[in-house]
Amino acid sequence: MKPLTIAIDGHSSTGKSTLAKQLAKELGYVYVDSGAMYRAVAFNALQNGWVSKEQGALADQINAHLDDLVIDFELDADGKNTTLLNGEIVEEAIRTMEVSNVVSHVAKLVPVRRRLVALQQQMGENGGVVMDGRDIGTVVFPNAELKIFMTASDEVRAGRRKAELDAKGQYHSLEDVLENLKSRDKADMERADSPLIAAEDARTLDNSAISREEQFQLVLSWVSELKG
Repeated sequence: MKPLTIAIDGHSSTGKSTLAKQLAKELGYVYVDSGAMYRAVAFNALQNGWVSKEQGALADQINAHLDDLVIDFELDADGKNTTLLNGEIVEEAIRTMEVSNVVSHVAKLVPVRRRLVALQQQMGENGGVVMDGRDIGTVVFPNAELKIFMTASDEVRAGRRKAELDAKGQYHSLEDVLENLKSRDKADMERADSPLIAAEDARTLDNSAISREEQFQLVLSWVSELKG
């Protein structure tokens, strides 16, 4: 049987990447963090002054330099997925609130989405891949055997995100973090090109009140069901 393609979408800070990494490791599949790819483009735009939270994105400049960007993934010494932009490790740099505040401006640009979707489809054309993002089950892999849409309450998501930032020494108020999450989700759901929506055949996973292990075992049962 051909290895499965597993598409995980959902709202910000619902643990999409955590679940995707667990599944990929357990199943021996490739893991692709599509969100990191958009963050890498946003980081480059931020570095060049082509995007800001207040003014939005300078589409012409960003689109004109897409071919200059090479985005790769590799495992670091601890076996963790690391994002590279033009050969430089940017894993920590793309996870800051500064990038979070502008990534939706960049992600809604049609040329950016077309370029990254094509790359993502190449990565998963043979199956055996777990990919998480905002349009994986609807646009990137509409024929994926398993589609999951993750969600959780606003308060739970904001608490998780703040804890992540605090652990990295990036201190922001809970109110600012919550506002960022809500604005990103709103922008992604309202964009004209491939908005954030659940695929019709996606399985909804609300993890507001379940543990990470309970969630993992539930999804493994879905995988087993599909494998027969």
